[in-house]
Amino acid sequence: MRRYKFTIAGNRYNVEIKSLDDLGAEIDVNGTSYLVELGHEIPRPQTPKLVRSAPTAPPKPPELLNKPGLCLIKAPLPGTIIAISVEPGMKIALEQPVLVLEAMKMENNIFAEKPGTVKTVRVAVGDTVMQGDVLIELE
Repeated sequence: MRRYKFTIAGNRYNVEIKSLDDLGAEIDVNGTSYLVELGHEIPRPQTPKLVRSAPTAPPKPPELLNKPGLCLIKAPLPGTIIAISVEPGMKIALEQPVLVLEAMKMENNIFAEKPGTVKTVRVAVGDTVMQGDVLIELE
């Protein structure tokens, strides 16, 4: 039927498959005949795939819902405020750096998410903040 040549650990083998069915095979290895029983394939379990749903926006505090145009700049991760470049009443542009947050021994610039006027700066240089803390309010 089919002929193969194998080299295993430096030894050469001439293999001929004489017959093959669902239960077994008759093969000839270097002139010696063998009846080989075929085992059933063991199915491998598939690794489950992680499916994440789209994140939902956190609800806004009720006292801030009625204020039109208010934008809160929040701390993206815990750290220490090392510089503030804005003050109340100052007009700022979109993507303008407003403060520097030191986190995990790295300085992270925090930028304005929209243009506007600084209403309140809720932190001072040296303050330690947690993730999600409001840093600056914009109108």
